[in-house]
Amino acid sequence: MILVIGGTGTTGRIVAAKLAERGHPTRIASRRPFAGGVRFDWRDPATHPDALADVNAIYAIPPIGEVDPAPVMLPFLERARSGSVRRVVLLSSSAVPPAGHGLGLVHARLGELFAEWAVLRPSWFMENFMGAQPHAVSAREHGEIVSATGSARVGFVDPADIAEVAVRALTDPTPHNTDHVITGPEALSYDAVAAVLTEVGGQPVRHRAIDAAELAERHTANGIPPDFARFLASLDTAIGAGAEDRTTSTVADVTGRSPRSFRDFCRDRLRGDRPGA
Repeated sequence: MILVIGGTGTTGRIVAAKLAERGHPTRIASRRPFAGGVRFDWRDPATHPDALADVNAIYAIPPIGEVDPAPVMLPFLERARSGSVRRVVLLSSSAVPPAGHGLGLVHARLGELFAEWAVLRPSWFMENFMGAQPHAVSAREHGEIVSATGSARVGFVDPADIAEVAVRALTDPTPHNTDHVITGPEALSYDAVAAVLTEVGGQPVRHRAIDAAELAERHTANGIPPDFARFLASLDTAIGAGAEDRTTSTVADVTGRSPRSFRDFCRDRLRGDRPGA
């Protein structure tokens, strides 16, 4: 049995679907109960036993909006280790290396807790420019995307490619026991992203560069807690300094196929194809 925490989210729902297609018993866990799944809240230990019952592997998505998720994640993972769980795949970020604090601490401890593990460190999601995401809403309503990245580039990645790496890490006979930095096939500036959105979507979109303080204020105005808003803005500052200007071969190495380009992703999504197809 594989537990997919956040199994209704951006990558979790694709991971759950791919596991089910391949015949792996799967339990979907979400903060909101639904038919066929179980309620799970990192902050509510009463929801943990039902989620963990007879589970052998976990796809772990951290709690949303937490600058430091370690205090709620590590006790759960220790409980999982004391039960039947042998393998854990953690969704982290390319911006978060193993470290002694925050999500980096969870990453650093994973190999100590489990003999079989992997940490996924994807770059920024292509999904950020679709649907109800703030960049997508801003592009539709104001004809612009706003960032504090300047002209720096990011190796944006399709969530479906992240999910495929996750499924391999969860089910491959040999555990990966490493961290995977996952990117798309090319690094793009936000100006280049705006150009693709304009070309594929048929409506003009531009990139407006602002500073990190103004970006944090925008995040806060959109309902993000101030500490997390400042944290998100600091990630844009790191991008501006070149932290995400890279591509990796992880998707091809792990799955045997090339990652999807941003142009193809936008063409599929904006023309009505099913997400993650």
